[in-house]
Amino acid sequence: MMGRREEVASMEEKKFNLVEEPWIRVLDKNCQIKEVSLMEVILNAHEYIDLSGELPTQDVAVLRLILAVLHTVFSRVDLEGNDSPLEDEDEAYERWKELWDRKKFPEKSIQDYLEEWKERFWLFHPERPFYQVAGLDYGTKYSAPKLNGELSESGNKIRLFSSYAGGEKEKLSYAQAARWLLYVNAFDDTSAKPSKEGKERAESDGIKMESPGVGWLGKIGLIFIKGNNLFETIMYNFILVQVYRDDEVPKEESPIWEKKVFPVQERKKINVPDNLAELYTLQSRRLLLQKKEDKVTGFVLLGGDFFEKEGAIIEPMTLWRRDKNKMMEVDVPKRHDKSKQMWREFSNIYLGEACREPGVILWNKVLMEKEYISGHVLLDTQISSVQYGDKDFFVNHLFSDVLSMQRSILLSVGRKWQVYIKDQIENCDKLAKEIGNFARKIFLASGGDDGDKEKTSAVVANAKEQLYNRVDVPFRAWLRSIDTEDFEHEEQKKTEWSNKAKKLAYAYMEELVSEAGETAYVGKTVIINNKGKEMKKHYSVPRALNEFQIAINKIYPTMKGGD
Repeated sequence: MMGRREEVASMEEKKFNLVEEPWIRVLDKNCQIKEVSLMEVILNAHEYIDLSGELPTQDVAVLRLILAVLHTVFSRVDLEGNDSPLEDEDEAYERWKELWDRKKFPEKSIQDYLEEWKERFWLFHPERPFYQVAGLDYGTKYSAPKLNGELSESGNKIRLFSSYAGGEKEKLSYAQAARWLLYVNAFDDTSAKPSKEGKERAESDGIKMESPGVGWLGKIGLIFIKGNNLFETIMYNFILVQVYRDDEVPKEESPIWEKKVFPVQERKKINVPDNLAELYTLQSRRLLLQKKEDKVTGFVLLGGDFFEKEGAIIEPMTLWRRDKNKMMEVDVPKRHDKSKQMWREFSNIYLGEACREPGVILWNKVLMEKEYISGHVLLDTQISSVQYGDKDFFVNHLFSDVLSMQRSILLSVGRKWQVYIKDQIENCDKLAKEIGNFARKIFLASGGDDGDKEKTSAVVANAKEQLYNRVDVPFRAWLRSIDTEDFEHEEQKKTEWSNKAKKLAYAYMEELVSEAGETAYVGKTVIINNKGKEMKKHYSVPRALNEFQIAINKIYPTMKGGD
């Protein structure tokens, strides 16, 4: 129940209720972007193609808020809104299936819950502003551009090319501020310093103040499943059973707005959440928006809640790696590498070979095994990431990627395809290595200095990057086209990629040769160090071509079928 002080708070002090005011950006069926309320986005999710915020990373933050509401609601009531707490995994699976078959979310259950807790969703409120600390008057103070993730400006760093200009950079509408409030809480960098007040309070309480690091979503390798519409996207990521914890039903859901006391302690280390609603509404930062008239002009920020990321396997939306530098092995969230195409992580993403599968991938496998969803439709997996620089002190890069393939590839029926896809990715890595070696040889044959390690390394790295870029789109198309039930053309489909990869490699090889010039055909003799002994080696285009062809034929020994 709401506190009495909240009930009598004057309406003049309350502004912009997220339950009923439009603020979440969606793409409708007419491909038009519109803003809708929290209530609308859930009840009409089947009518929208997708979330459509300013950044894909912002959309993930909004998606997790929506999921937190749904986890809380449907862990307690059935589709008619009757009290029916989930007791075991069978009930949880059944409830998910009922929602999926309905193809939209039931009105009464959602409306009853959001109406009950509407008081906690005011963007501005004298005592419980949404995702904020009322009365916060100390901490790092920022102007509006720092809140806007499209600008991501601090006081001493100005973005050169911005989608906002003039006065528009210095103020945000309430709807914009609400979206970016979620984003900053999830992805904020480490530039904010601890406050003097917080340090003094910690010292007096005998508490060691630690750095919380970046926001939780900035620490992990974000990954989730996309559907044909927003309802499907939500449902594919709506994990009612912790399949990564031996089919446990999550503990009682506890979103931040249901807490009797909002957390205010600066840089507070907490236990890993044991339920997804709490995880999805984690307050990585303490914030308070500042407004003037009807615009948000800035905010105050402090470090908030954080926990040890090692072993935090309740997080279903991340890649994982195994840390062997501890006394014992432990699973740790693995950030994305922006220089690595998503398909090159196939084994880690879909098979969990390096560590464990992301929870959302494992969940969707279970749904297919139970035949709740078909294995013969495309699985669209998306990653989104904020890359930071200099000890996570500032945002350096943002990127997102989507990979599509037939879902059944991940089941037992697709096991031989799993092996073949892995082999072909390994072959692509070998191919990139060989094209790098070839580029180095051409560089030296053209008069390059083998002693200039920086230049030589740059030549090799650039050639490998170019090869991956040329392979990228064709490989994605080939992966998407695989049909596990097309047994008649299985061998043809397999050799199709080998032939394509080999052809791409030779085409790039010819470009490198054409750029080398006539002197590279004569070549150059250089002195190299081989295990402590100096020896001469001659580099030329003909010799490099011969060595490259031998290497490629070892990677792709046969050429069957057509391109």
